[in-house]
Amino acid sequence: MIVPDWPAPARVRALVSTRGEGDPPLPAAPAWLSQVHGTQVVDARHAAGEPQADAAYARDALVVCAVKAADCMPVLLADDAGSAVAAAHAGWRGLCNGVIEATVEAMQTQPRSMLAWLGPAIGPQAYEVGDEVRDAFLARDAQAAAAFTPHRPGHWLLDLYAVARQRLAARGVTRVYGGGFCTYSDPARFPSWRRDGTRERIAAYVWLESRFP
Repeated sequence: MIVPDWPAPARVRALVSTRGEGDPPLPAAPAWLSQVHGTQVVDARHAAGEPQADAAYARDALVVCAVKAADCMPVLLADDAGSAVAAAHAGWRGLCNGVIEATVEAMQTQPRSMLAWLGPAIGPQAYEVGDEVRDAFLARDAQAAAAFTPHRPGHWLLDLYAVARQRLAARGVTRVYGGGFCTYSDPARFPSWRRDGTRERIAAYVWLESRFP
């Protein structure tokens, strides 16, 4: 398991699975989502039956937010007071269309009091996309151009982490950690849809412990 390296309050707990891991030590069954590369955010406390959504938040203790990924980016969020946490599944479509912004808004806390951790995703040296992906990002935010590096005619290398940091900063979340992984180039630890076409996924979990254990 990967334990995120971020200065979250002690009440905030988070884990990310890797290949070959057993069941993680969670306080309750995770609130799984039916992920559709969209921007819908749900309250994990009421997320029965795997609702169609790509992010979940929790304000109650021992409610586990969870997302799965295999090249897309898990984004974990928490606030300084340890009063709210969230997990978002940010593939390029969700990232482009605003899943991070929607998650920050759903948490209903001041962005300046929030911090984020960017989990394992396909890295900027491995993620080749076409002109249509770049055009979609630039249509929403011209600053996203900095996250694209020319690769070959009609194709670019996309830095998902850079876009995530841009989007978080634009919403006032400036304390961002993680972002140093590459699922494509680390087959020992991570599945990669781009590399293997696999249905295997890692999972990222975040929850609040009880205030008074």
